[in-house]
Amino acid sequence: METSFGPTAPLAIADAERSPLSLGQLVWLRFKRHKMAVIGVVILILLILYSVVGAFFFTEAEANHTDLTLKFKPPSSEHPLGTDVIGRDILARTIFGGQISLMIGLSAMIVQVMVGVLIGAIAGYYGGLLDSILMRFTEAMFNIPQLPLLLVLSKMLSDKIPSVNLFGREFSGSVVVIVAVIGLTSWMGLARIVRANFLSLREQDFVTAAKCIGASNASIIFEHILPNTMAPVIVNATLGVANAIINEAYVSFLGVGVMPPTATWGNMLNGAYKYIESAPWLWIFPGGLIVLTVLSINFVGDGLRDALDPRALVETE
Repeated sequence: METSFGPTAPLAIADAERSPLSLGQLVWLRFKRHKMAVIGVVILILLILYSVVGAFFFTEAEANHTDLTLKFKPPSSEHPLGTDVIGRDILARTIFGGQISLMIGLSAMIVQVMVGVLIGAIAGYYGGLLDSILMRFTEAMFNIPQLPLLLVLSKMLSDKIPSVNLFGREFSGSVVVIVAVIGLTSWMGLARIVRANFLSLREQDFVTAAKCIGASNASIIFEHILPNTMAPVIVNATLGVANAIINEAYVSFLGVGVMPPTATWGNMLNGAYKYIESAPWLWIFPGGLIVLTVLSINFVGDGLRDALDPRALVETE
């Protein structure tokens, strides 16, 4: 009996009085246990700082400045990452190229999420004939080869679309084409996930209660059901950024993506394969930045998938 009210009693009282963790705290608790995901976040922050803060030390004009007397200069104190085939500083170009590559990844992801969530939510909530039509359309979109379409449209439309001014920088029409094609051909998997969640959640009691108090369909979709399906949306969006960056690098490497002199990590690799041994810095630095970005995003996506797993959250609680 003494042990029931002895030294262990204060511990029992403290446990009883401890407030339960919020959903955000549970997610963060599980996420930080995923060491590679935390490392991925750190790397991503450093890459973003590299691309943003670096612009305070270089101008875009300096990144595009050519000097044939400096071509193929190896890394040195004057040019820490060396120079390319026409004497442009690779450090400055990776800084401004990173801005374009990351912007393309984020923009394409936003398009992908908007289309995927909208189609999946409408199909899952209304069901019936509308669901059948939207899902057949989704299945048809799966049959469209993304990369060949991206190559063809980038070649055909890049010169026909006017440049866009954003954040004080001018982006060529090829950037718009790449963002649109990647975003509009990557939403199908997300739409299926959102639809499956809506089919399950629309039968829940809280949806029935919302209908009983006169909530509109739009309110039920976006205010009641959608917040409860955000976990897979967030994970899919994270991985969509990595996919977009890889696709941009692919088409730019082939010479039909973002056109010079605008730099991206992808088009900096265009032609670098000719100098793999004689000038390895031409491909090591932009290629390494692409690899670091994609790997870190994938690590973060894996961490978010585990942290947002409802079963795991229950176990942690």
